[in-house]
Amino acid sequence: MASKITIKKRLAFRERALDRLYDAYEALLKGGVKSYMIDDRQLTRLDLPALAEEIREMENEIDALTAQLAGTKGRRAFGVLPRDW
Repeated sequence: MASKITIKKRLAFRERALDRLYDAYEALLKGGVKSYMIDDRQLTRLDLPALAEEIREMENEIDALTAQLAGTKGRRAFGVLPRDW
């Protein structure tokens, strides 16, 4: 398990990245630009669904890191299979 310092660094990094993703999404959504550049990637207006998926993933990662800092475990998905005996 990572130390709290490492988790805080990871959380800060992902929060900065999420802010940049939000900015890119808003710029493309408003139509003020036809493309947007994040580091070495160039996104176009047609990339909005992919960008929205990246935002969701980043938000989930931030939620998981926040849960780790709070000392709780992240949410886990599980399935229930009803049986008729």
